[in-house]
Amino acid sequence: MPRTTTSSQQHTCQIIPFQMEITSRQQAYLTRWVQAAQPMGICDADVFVSEQKQAGVSAGYVVVWVRETPDPAYQIYCHGNRWIVMDAIRDNKLGSFNTFADALNMIRPVMPREQGIVAA
Repeated sequence: MPRTTTSSQQHTCQIIPFQMEITSRQQAYLTRWVQAAQPMGICDADVFVSEQKQAGVSAGYVVVWVRETPDPAYQIYCHGNRWIVMDAIRDNKLGSFNTFADALNMIRPVMPREQGIVAA
């Protein structure tokens, strides 16, 4: 005969969403990407930490400046296991990518894409 459980025997489960953070290797890759992308109008990029925490969204995000405007042009952050690229001026989502390198490549494709790249 099947056993029934009472409410005192039931276990609650807390789901913790998976999220990636920006690693030191990705920061080094970002530095190399900025240097390679400068002839194509990229001025600078930096990593910031958000004060507002959201479940499944990384606390760290990247802001990218281009030559044409003094305001940041792009923002990259991780949502779950995807890297999201936003148009920081118009607040539009431009794409969702498997890797950090793919997200940067969407903005300016200046780094060689090789198998086994460390900037995942």
